[in-house]
Amino acid sequence: MTDPFASRRHDSPNRLYRDPDNGPVLGVCAGLAEYFGVTPLAVRVAAVFGLVFFTLPTVIAYGAAGMFLDKKPAGLFASSAEEDFWRSVRVDPSRTVADLGHRFRDMERRLRAAEAHVTSSEFKLNRDYRDL
Repeated sequence: MTDPFASRRHDSPNRLYRDPDNGPVLGVCAGLAEYFGVTPLAVRVAAVFGLVFFTLPTVIAYGAAGMFLDKKPAGLFASSAEEDFWRSVRVDPSRTVADLGHRFRDMERRLRAAEAHVTSSEFKLNRDYRDL
């Protein structure tokens, strides 16, 4: 039996991919920029400085990254909100965890308020009056 999600399991939103659609040469700088949450221009400027001061190691590293990094899969993120979430997880995980904790506390507070309303005698009285 074939697993329909087998190919999707390897497409992790936390992996480093090269992004040839947004980069002029192999998309390594664009992929690094997306992974670290910075602008591609900053990574390209750093690559140029690397080329000026460390030519051979920079060329070898860029070539190796271009060969060994997988191309960013199309449809990796369902929405831009999901893409922003995963970028924040990579860039600042402690803030993301704190934000998730805040969201869950808020959801729990709203759930408790709804539960208190549904179990109140006023809710039962209104329901009985409506059923008349």
